[in-house]
Amino acid sequence: MVLTALQNLLAGIYDVPLEHDVAEYLLTDRSRVPPALRATGTDEQVLVSEDEDTLWVSVYLESGVLARLSAANPFEALHEGNIADYWTALEGVSHFLHLVWSAGHRRSTTLLELELQAEIDKYVGSLWLLNEQNPNRFPVELHHVLFERTRVDAHLAGERTALYRRANSYAARFCRRLARTLRADGSAAHRDAIAELRRFYRLNRERKFRHIERVA
Repeated sequence: MVLTALQNLLAGIYDVPLEHDVAEYLLTDRSRVPPALRATGTDEQVLVSEDEDTLWVSVYLESGVLARLSAANPFEALHEGNIADYWTALEGVSHFLHLVWSAGHRRSTTLLELELQAEIDKYVGSLWLLNEQNPNRFPVELHHVLFERTRVDAHLAGERTALYRRANSYAARFCRRLARTLRADGSAAHRDAIAELRRFYRLNRERKFRHIERVA
């Protein structure tokens, strides 16, 4: 399943293996989403609830997204016809992975941190696939499409519009610097990028933003 493949892709990049498969926590029936969230009409939602010692997580993806990704598998070819659905699914998987990994390490997280990491994951996950599918070409247009051409929908985001824009802006800065590292010749550059991504993933929210402000 594409969702499991996405989880394995991100888990491999960041070295954060999980025992839990996101596909087992998937919802595709919008009627099972709480009414307050159902009304947004978005194609992706991560539902979180917790009590004293348990975290409950579900990932909602609109069934049409999964059907289209099944018909045009991005792991076979990622292109302009399936990249929007790929990003939708990847965002849900990114949230799931970071929530469950953080809970497993008894670390708290915030919506801002989840959104920042998801924006970075969309860039990194796309870059990795495109590089595997065409190793001789660096997709320089990817940064423009993801961070400059894409806009936050203020109608859907509502009072969180500023939060999403901040996450997008900082992720753009981080990924621009990452691209410069990865475009350098040699395997050492690739190892440096992997090492930074793994260190960054393990930072808390404040340190992530300070790191971007310092280096990007």
